[in-house]
This record gives sequence, C-alpha cells and structure tokens, in this order.
Amino acid sequence: MLIFLDIETTGYEKEDKICSLGMLCFEDEKCVSSHYELVNEGKKIPPSASALHNITNEMIAKKPALRESESYAFLEQHNREENTIIVHNMAFVLDKLQDVGLIWHGKIIDTLKVVKHLIPECEVFTLEFLHYELKLYKNEAKLKEECGIKDALISHHALSDAAVIKLLFDYLTQMTTLEEMNRLSFENVLLEKFSFGKYSGRYIEDIAINDRGYLMWMLHLENLDDDLRYSIEYYLEG
Repeated sequence: MLIFLDIETTGYEKEDKICSLGMLCFEDEKCVSSHYELVNEGKKIPPSASALHNITNEMIAKKPALRESESYAFLEQHNREENTIIVHNMAFVLDKLQDVGLIWHGKIIDTLKVVKHLIPECEVFTLEFLHYELKLYKNEAKLKEECGIKDALISHHALSDAAVIKLLFDYLTQMTTLEEMNRLSFENVLLEKFSFGKYSGRYIEDIAINDRGYLMWMLHLENLDDDLRYSIEYYLEG
C-alpha cells in the first residue's frame, strides 16, 4: 500500500503538535481509501497558525487525542515493512508522529528530498510552489474524482496537500523508480544557492569565500535544514 500523508500543526517549533491529518491510500494504482481528521493534542493553536491552515481552537476542542484517533489506528494497522508512506518533508512529519509514539516501520519516500535531487532548477520546493511550477493542477480533477474528493484543493489543508503529494509523486515516477525515490529520500542534497535571507539567490560557494563568518553563524542555528547544513559544511571545507 502507498499512503500519501500530510499533517497540519499548531506551529513549527519542536514543542508544537499535530492538529490535523490527511491521507490518500493506494493499492495497485487505485485509491482504496481517504482519511481526514482533526485531533487535539492539548496545545493551543495561535492565530499565526490558524491563519495558514484555518483550523481554530474551537474546531478541535472536542476532538480526540491523536493516539485515540481513527487516523492513528489506521497507521498502526498498516505499519508494516511492505507499505510505503509518502510525505513532503519527512524529517518534520515523522518527528511529529514519533512525538506520540508512532515509529514507521515501512518504507518512506520524501518528495521534498526527491525533487531537490532530480529537479534542482526549481530552487523553491514548497508543495504550493511545485503544484503550479510543475503544472500538477492539470491532473487534479481526475485524482479528485478517483478519490472522491469533492472540495477544491486548498494549500495547508491536510487532505488537499496529501492529494498534491500524490500528484507530485506521479510526476516523479516519470523520471525514476519507486526504489530510487526511497534511496534518494535518505541522501543529503548539495544545494547551490540560498533560497531565503539576505543572500537569497546567491551561490553558497561565493558566500563561503566572501562572508565565511555568516555561514559559520548559520551552522549554530538549531533548526537549520539538514541539506543546507550539509551544503554549508561542504563549501566551507572547500
């Protein structure tokens, strides 16, 4: 089984918790089930997070804790070696699932990592950007019909984003195999440019020559992206 999974959280810090999950499940290239659920892990949702995913504290007030949810039970039931979970930003999603005791034992594909490896010219790798940059929207009507999704796909809605992950996965299967995607998901990506900050769009190699101190400072940031850390260290070593 292929399980396309997305989550929304109360924020993006380590102490933040999952507040919704969306899943599309496929067997033999057919959609066999879809899941969307709000959960309450006892952490308040600040307005800054609600502004992104439109989930409020009132909406989750009477919802179950994640471990007591149908979504958790489904993942536990299918947590087997032969099943594959597909997410966009594996490190973030799996860390949040591990917070509630769910350690995935099956295969894992991180579409974020795979796109960075195979289509580095995109430079921006958010799901929202790739939805339009790669024209994934051209196939969304067919996917929605197949999976029984009636509402429009909306960014930062867990089920909508799970659908976009499926569309992105289909795009990537035209370039490589499932096995290769699994391998690439666990390999560091050597980035060429910064995508944010005062050096956005500049080559990391150039900054390593002209502002080495800035890169040394970045290496001390606690939440620095693994690929960016790997790339900075690579260029600093020359």
